[in-house]
Amino acid sequence: ILILALQISDSESVGLEDDIEESAYLTESKMNENKPGDSQNLACVFCRKNDDCPNKYGEKKTKEKWNLTVHYYCLLMSSGIWQRGKEEEGVYGFLIEDIRKEVNRASKLKCCVCKKNGASIGCVAPRCKRSYHFPCGLQRECIFQFTGNFASFCWNHRPVQIITSNNYRESLPCTICLEFIEPIPSYNILRSPCCKNAWFHRDCLQVQAINAGVFFFRCTICSNSDIFQKEMLRMGIHIPEKDASWELEENAYQELLQHHERCDVRRCRCKEGRDYNAPDSKWEIKRCQCCGSSGTHLACSSLRSWEQNWECLECRGIIYNSGEFQKAKKHVLPNSNNVGITDCLLEESSPKLPRQSPGSQSKDLLRQGSKFRRNVSTLLIELGFQIKKKTKRLYINKANIWTSALDAFRNRNFNPSYAIEVAYVIENDNFGSEHPGSKQEFLSLLMQHLENSSLFEGSLSKNLSLNSQALKENLYYEAGKMLAISLVHGGPSPGFFSKTLFNCLVYGPENTQPILDDVSDFDVAQIIIRINTATTIADLKSVINECYNYLELIGCLRLITTLSDKYMLIKDILVYHVIQRVQAPFESFKQGLKTLGVLEKIQAYPEAFCSILCHKPEIHTLPDVKALGFWNSYLQAVEDGKSTTTMEDILIFATGCSSIPPAGFKPTPSIECLHVDFPVGNKCNNCLAIPVTNTYKEFQENMDFTIRNTLKLEKEESSHYIGH
Repeated sequence: ILILALQISDSESVGLEDDIEESAYLTESKMNENKPGDSQNLACVFCRKNDDCPNKYGEKKTKEKWNLTVHYYCLLMSSGIWQRGKEEEGVYGFLIEDIRKEVNRASKLKCCVCKKNGASIGCVAPRCKRSYHFPCGLQRECIFQFTGNFASFCWNHRPVQIITSNNYRESLPCTICLEFIEPIPSYNILRSPCCKNAWFHRDCLQVQAINAGVFFFRCTICSNSDIFQKEMLRMGIHIPEKDASWELEENAYQELLQHHERCDVRRCRCKEGRDYNAPDSKWEIKRCQCCGSSGTHLACSSLRSWEQNWECLECRGIIYNSGEFQKAKKHVLPNSNNVGITDCLLEESSPKLPRQSPGSQSKDLLRQGSKFRRNVSTLLIELGFQIKKKTKRLYINKANIWTSALDAFRNRNFNPSYAIEVAYVIENDNFGSEHPGSKQEFLSLLMQHLENSSLFEGSLSKNLSLNSQALKENLYYEAGKMLAISLVHGGPSPGFFSKTLFNCLVYGPENTQPILDDVSDFDVAQIIIRINTATTIADLKSVINECYNYLELIGCLRLITTLSDKYMLIKDILVYHVIQRVQAPFESFKQGLKTLGVLEKIQAYPEAFCSILCHKPEIHTLPDVKALGFWNSYLQAVEDGKSTTTMEDILIFATGCSSIPPAGFKPTPSIECLHVDFPVGNKCNNCLAIPVTNTYKEFQENMDFTIRNTLKLEKEESSHYIGH
């Protein structure tokens, strides 16, 4: 009886202590609410701390009307409260009455860290009973996820980063503060999910996330944002939905809006001085079209109008020394031993041309003017600056171009920024012999295979297909990577993108509307056509009833009240079939296209890239080129259709490329006149050796015979290997 009485007495005393502590917590919270004065000294009603540290606890908010002070993170992570109001109501959308109820609920819960009441946050792991204050959770290295349901995990159940093998023996620098750290994932050390050699301090990441906001927070190495942000949110990094702090600074970029308005020529003729600028007169200042940081009066540089281009001395020296804008060399006599093939095939056409249809204009790269061609080639040349002098040799089986290219690009030693050298090998060759190959030919064959692969669907203009096996093997990523490498390394452009695929890459799927031509599935196209041709509501409902199962499966069933509703239904079907259905392949393809910064360039200059990605280039020569002997006459006959050989055949024979790469040929194609009976194409050096004959007829017959039969044999040989 005595022992039982003592136990009852102890339990009553423990309960009394809890009641006293709960009462003390509520009293302190009440005193805090009623306490006037500086908000800096007021304590948070949840954690009872008066610290004002936005990076650590979030913004400290005081509502004087209700005598209430809270830390934003303490409020956000509390387990028993929801945001029931609008953003401007209460505190960030949390109603005052709900906050008071949550404070009252927390007063009954003891923190497992500091042993005090008011623990409003609980671990979400099943059967875990731990509760704690937000600062106490940080102290014990708990993880708070600022996304989804705003889950919290205690130190025993928190998510971790798993690395299969650690090959890092030495310390690596944090890529933000550059202090060396041990490359072992822990609470305070995090690794980038997209760049395996990028490591961070947690505190460095959190400060960067707060400053950059959701629009600029990305991996410091590869600038990936989607995968990087998803992983950082999982590991408890708060990424606020706001613009970057540097974007919010008033007049931060004011100096960029200032124009150079000064005449910088050696002898300024203006009596009013170098700073005088009179628009619409000869004393108007014209800026350098290249750098924009130098200027001249129109009269000081003998410019007749403001529309005339003008470069400063520094830019002019750079341009004319680069070789890109050098004057065309004069044509020499036909017996010259080194005639440039581009002088004949890449000559600009006459400025006086008959009006062309939009289709032919978009296809004809060489007739769009030098400005467009320079723009595209200049952009690709800029990307080409990433290519290092170090060479990587790729061993390619011509009979199985896709598999061998895939193996080469997936090799752990392959780096897209290394210069590419190609060697052709033969499968099951016991001697292991290899032959030097043409990089342009390899990339051209690879693009042809990619165009006809199961990764794309459509006849001429292609969209991504849905191939589950290819998705599983990550082939869409590899396809995007191959396209990027081809463009930067001087290969041909794809030329088979549909406008819809291009717009999705540039402007995003959410801003793109597909058309009927994008649908390659005959049955789906027939459904869309039947819906579109319905003339009455009864006809429309009849079609919908017949296609009910399909529309229900793709989530496009909608209430039809008027005949015009069919257009919204068609739009929904097109968006699903062309965009939403292939969302996973598209994201993977887009990531691959980011290789060497190609996708960013495309998004920055869509007009320049549209024609080379969405249209096949055609090759033309200038009709009025002066006679270059038999060679020039032969080219003229080819263009006029008087020969069985085409310009494309000549390019393939000489360079291995079926079209002119957007970045141009490297090395520059050339022609040699040799005393041989038949032409010889050296695809490694882009050189064509033409025969020296007595008559033009003999020259033409030998050229046609050799080129036609060589390409035919190569095609048959390739088909033979593929068939086996």
